[in-house]
Amino acid sequence: DAGSSVEEMEFNWDEYLEDTGATAAPHGSFKHVDTSLQNGFAPGMKLEVAVKSDQNTYWVATIITTCGQLLLLRYDGYGEDRKADFWCDIMTADLHPIGWCEQNKKILKVPEGIKDKIPDQEEFLQRVLKGACSAPANLLEGLHRGKNPLDLIAPGSRLELQNIRDSLEAWIVNVVENVGGRLKLRYEGLEDSDKFDQWIFYLDPFLHQVGWAAQHGYSLQPPLAIRSLKSEADWQEILKKVKEEEEESSVPTDLFKDKPVIGVHSFSEGMKLEAVDPMAPFVISPATVLKVYNDKYFMIEIDDLRPERTTSQSYICHVNSAGIFPVQWSLKNGLHLSPPPGYPGQDFDWADYLKQCGAEAAPQSCFPLLNSDHGFKENMKLEAVNPVDPEEVCIATVTKLKDSYLWLQLEGSKKPVPDCIVSVESMNIFPVGWCETNGYQLRPPRKAIVNKQKKIAVVQPEKQILSSRTVHDGLKNQELNSSDSVVINGKYCCPKIYFNHRCFSGPYLNKGRIAELPQSVGPGNCVLVLKEVLTLLINAAYKPSRVLRELQLDEEAAWHGHGETLKAKYKGKSYRATVEVVRTADRVADFCRKTCIKLECCPNLFGPQMVLDKCSENCSVLTKTKYTHYYGKRKNKRIGRPPGGHSNLEVAMKKPNKRRKRRKHFFVHKKKRSSASVDNTPAGSPQGSGGEEEDDQDESELSHSLAQDRDKRKRKLRTFSFSDDENKPPSPKDIKMEVAEKLHLDSNPLEWSVADVVRFLKSTDCAPLARIFLDQEIDGQALLLLTLPTVQECMDLKLGPAIKLCHHIERVKLAFYQQFAN
Repeated sequence: DAGSSVEEMEFNWDEYLEDTGATAAPHGSFKHVDTSLQNGFAPGMKLEVAVKSDQNTYWVATIITTCGQLLLLRYDGYGEDRKADFWCDIMTADLHPIGWCEQNKKILKVPEGIKDKIPDQEEFLQRVLKGACSAPANLLEGLHRGKNPLDLIAPGSRLELQNIRDSLEAWIVNVVENVGGRLKLRYEGLEDSDKFDQWIFYLDPFLHQVGWAAQHGYSLQPPLAIRSLKSEADWQEILKKVKEEEEESSVPTDLFKDKPVIGVHSFSEGMKLEAVDPMAPFVISPATVLKVYNDKYFMIEIDDLRPERTTSQSYICHVNSAGIFPVQWSLKNGLHLSPPPGYPGQDFDWADYLKQCGAEAAPQSCFPLLNSDHGFKENMKLEAVNPVDPEEVCIATVTKLKDSYLWLQLEGSKKPVPDCIVSVESMNIFPVGWCETNGYQLRPPRKAIVNKQKKIAVVQPEKQILSSRTVHDGLKNQELNSSDSVVINGKYCCPKIYFNHRCFSGPYLNKGRIAELPQSVGPGNCVLVLKEVLTLLINAAYKPSRVLRELQLDEEAAWHGHGETLKAKYKGKSYRATVEVVRTADRVADFCRKTCIKLECCPNLFGPQMVLDKCSENCSVLTKTKYTHYYGKRKNKRIGRPPGGHSNLEVAMKKPNKRRKRRKHFFVHKKKRSSASVDNTPAGSPQGSGGEEEDDQDESELSHSLAQDRDKRKRKLRTFSFSDDENKPPSPKDIKMEVAEKLHLDSNPLEWSVADVVRFLKSTDCAPLARIFLDQEIDGQALLLLTLPTVQECMDLKLGPAIKLCHHIERVKLAFYQQFAN
């Protein structure tokens, strides 16, 4: 549009991460966010549930996983059988705590499906309920039913806040706003003024329910900063009013049960240490323990040697307070220690300073052990509160890491600030997408401003816009637009997805890289969490582009989810494809299981259930051969083509030293072809698949080579792999296979050990490849399952050696069918 003004572009995390080449900090690293999403129910809790086939009877069920107001349940008696699991909505389902049936004269009766497994109902109930934890009654009945505990902190709720600047006093605060557990608080008595408002996460150790100060012997006084605004009589009147309205504005006490417990400290007055001022966390400075209040709290003051100073930077601390370090910590970590204002010279020396002050350093034993196992790495992106302006939440980049502390560069803040020093356990940092999910404005980077003087056609996938709608019907019959995402009570809806590292990883995924993945991802918005999970899997593959091709959306298949663009990089090329992900919590478990089977790995490799000691699929005791036999593809794949014989995979060459402000998404449209047709079009042409250029070229050459071979020999060549549909090899009469040299076997290859396979290969012209078979423990059964694509993919062989090897494998297969298949 000619003459249009400069316009601020809508910020998109995916595009930003791609443009900057950065990764998002893992969701599991933000423990306070995980805690805020818990609904009070936990896996393993038991309740009494109406039996679907007979609404007048009930039976005991165990919670398998939770997701907002949804619970995944399994009736007791089904053991490890997941087929009977069912989702229910706390708001609408007939759920009760253990003992409810007995109290209300209702019938407990074994469901029909497990009647045979439970001959003695009374004995069974005594056994399973012994020491069991019942689901909380208050979350199943009454006003709190189905509510996330965090939602109970509503605007108008009252809490008590300790004053971290003056002394150990507390005062009443009103909740003005609750953004995902981050509370905007206003002092009681200042209803018309926001000058002293504060933003604090609800799990902050200095925030308490009303009545805390009186219970612990602390005075309830307005802070000095506001005390002069009203008379003493006015403050007392305010206190009286609070006590009268306490019941209607109170917050449940169990909401704070997950708050960090404050331990006993061993600091003494006068001790020196290094510290970061929480109100200006940009430098590390010498500090002094100014006052010890009791065994839990003490006051720290940032040292200032100027005689003319009028104010002091002091604040209350406890043993687990962030930003306090022993003397010499900065030096040992190669960091700059800012000398106290008024210190002569710039070369600060702790030994001279302690001698000059006549003070002692706080011993190492006073400080908590620092955690370095947190998942953060340099250049990772996240969202962080601007300490200068707590209203702002900005894009942040990890620029430095030392023990359990991050140096964050904030982008897009109204006023530029230096790198902030924060603890990895800070409650002022959040995962990528947190602001969008909670409907809060994230400060975009300044670079997201473009001049729209030219018309530019940009083809993009539909944007995912998070909706804050409340779903009360348990996601029943919900028809959503492609721009919607189901958000339960305005919060996340996807449960935590676990990577179960002990499970079989299959032929596509690198076991070593899988072991390096985080233990879990989420909870969070379904699309965002599943997209992160799939991206991690793609990056953990032997060939990321191959896994991307397996996951891509088949245009001819039924489409039940949301199309998301995923990317992969392999051998200097970038690939992208549209992948279907589900949007609702009730379909997450099935989606994960089907995706695992698609990748030929254990169905429990990742999903909303954690595998503890033993996988329910028993994948650890299966050989690779048997595993593929049960969980392998249920279709014959055309060599080198994705499912359906086509691809929406896009390849883009890297362009060094050239950054694009906006990427055009050129998606190659799929072209339908008959099952009899053979597509030898070179990849990258308008009719091509647009898939892996390198692989497709090789595979085109392969098709040509095989065609020549067929013409030359005038016979058909067909490779075979076990079919899951049959669970048995086809009969010899179904196989038409001829080769030049017939092979006579002395023993059945199904019974060959790894050593037997190696011995056979060493007798052929593929002897140098025997080492690979030994390393990968390929026995006779596995040998019979090998095909050309598998050999190329898992053994990383070039086309020539792969064809030669497959020639010998075909000889073994033919001999097997002729000699032993009957």
